[in-house]
Amino acid sequence: MSYQVLARKWRPRSFADMVGQTHVLQALTNALDNNRLHHAYLFTGTRGVGKTTLARILAKCLNCEQGVSSTPCGVCSACVSIDEGRFVDLIEVDAASRAKVDETRDLMDNVQYAPSVGRYKVYLIDEVHMFSNHSFNALLKTLEEPPPHVKILLVTTEAKKIPVTILSRCLQFNLKLLSVEQIEQQLEHILTAEGVESDAVSRHLVAVAADGSLRDALSLLDQAISYGGGSLVEKQVRAMLGTIDSLELNALLDALITGDAKTVLERANHIAEHNPDYDTVLVELLSLLQKIAVCQVLSGQSDETETNPVIRALSEQSSKEDIQLYYQIALAGRRDLAVAPDPRSGFEMTLIRMLAFRPLSPVTYQQVVSDQPDSRDSNPVHKIAVMASTTPKQTIRQGQNDKFTTGDNNDTEAAGPDNWRDIIDQMALAGLVKEFAGHCVLKEHSKDKIHLVLSPVQEHLLNTAQKDRLHSALKTRFGEHIKMILTVEDPDSETPAQRKIREDQARQLAAEKSVEDDPNIKLMKELFDATIDKNSIRSGSN
Repeated sequence: MSYQVLARKWRPRSFADMVGQTHVLQALTNALDNNRLHHAYLFTGTRGVGKTTLARILAKCLNCEQGVSSTPCGVCSACVSIDEGRFVDLIEVDAASRAKVDETRDLMDNVQYAPSVGRYKVYLIDEVHMFSNHSFNALLKTLEEPPPHVKILLVTTEAKKIPVTILSRCLQFNLKLLSVEQIEQQLEHILTAEGVESDAVSRHLVAVAADGSLRDALSLLDQAISYGGGSLVEKQVRAMLGTIDSLELNALLDALITGDAKTVLERANHIAEHNPDYDTVLVELLSLLQKIAVCQVLSGQSDETETNPVIRALSEQSSKEDIQLYYQIALAGRRDLAVAPDPRSGFEMTLIRMLAFRPLSPVTYQQVVSDQPDSRDSNPVHKIAVMASTTPKQTIRQGQNDKFTTGDNNDTEAAGPDNWRDIIDQMALAGLVKEFAGHCVLKEHSKDKIHLVLSPVQEHLLNTAQKDRLHSALKTRFGEHIKMILTVEDPDSETPAQRKIREDQARQLAAEKSVEDDPNIKLMKELFDATIDKNSIRSGSN
């Protein structure tokens, strides 16, 4: 007898044999046991999750000689015929090969005839999304009002391509991807029954590579058994899948954490000798980093650390910031593999990027700043970066803000014109009212009165709504007793808006001068007759 592949040999023959999909099985079981049967069902989901198999089991439940139930006997002539694919009243149609409207009409013309041997005539249309619009129209009337002896089962991987007129006439069940744990358990059960030796790591690798599809997992399992000569060994499974040994990955990450660049590149060269799939290598590295991050967050109390001491050791010798950074760089490295000169160089550059961009602690950064003042003072890019990272509101006016941020809202200390900008910031104004306040000048501030002056040029900003909102904000800041007086006249000092423009311009000029005075820039101008695009220089102000 010829060999039967595992995907066919272990195809479920009853609801109890199905792996996962409990949300679908519960609905179908209750419908069959309570005789609440619909005339049309649509099973959707990605490849290899059991859509067609579930439709065939449903056909068996409907035509079992023991009666309609969720537990067909499996031994009667109807059940055996359906399992063997020769039941005359189960009409299976591949929509991809019978998409023409004439073929669909011929199929629907036979709907009126009673079943030959079974209780129901079941039409199972696989990949129904391949039907043309005309074929869907030919199916529509039959789907809406089929004879009582007909059940229509539709199967598709792309439900979005099916017209809503079809969807509205079916009970739709969306089958989910299987988890790695579910696939592993089923693989272990099958390997035990088949008498094939295996280890947990090999089963895990196959389950991960299946990407949620049990059929893909069984196909890979067939391939792995053949590759391993009748057994599953981790080294051979990794070689077949193009992955690397977990010890190699652990050693690579250990070298990354310690910052040993030489060892990192040596490990990368050793990995390259196995000609791996570098995308898969990065996926495994990401998975390892995720486990370490979980261990760090849970302070070593995760289930993974109880069974894998390597995870605990790596989590203890690395910081949370490093692991998060490595994870983001590895994600970006996966995206860059497609455009890299070759996968190996893209993988190595990802590792080098992890070494180059190690986050510094605040203490270390202060030490670097204090130890190397001269080298960075001559670097205009550093000056601009420091200028951008320093918030003007925190540095220029920090001393001025202290007296306004202490005490209660009934602070009666009078403020001068120079403090109006600080008051605006403290009131957390936004939008038009902030712009309106920024064009005013504080003329007088007493215990119970604030006198503001608005420039005639900005009189268009004045309206009742903005005035009321500003007054309300002042009451919140200084108390309900405060009275606001607003007059339109030429101010005797600059407004906060004018002051901000002046400061921004000064910072921009300083940044431009810093770039122009840089000796490296001057050298490039002399050698290459280069010019500076001042529009590209940013001072770092908001």
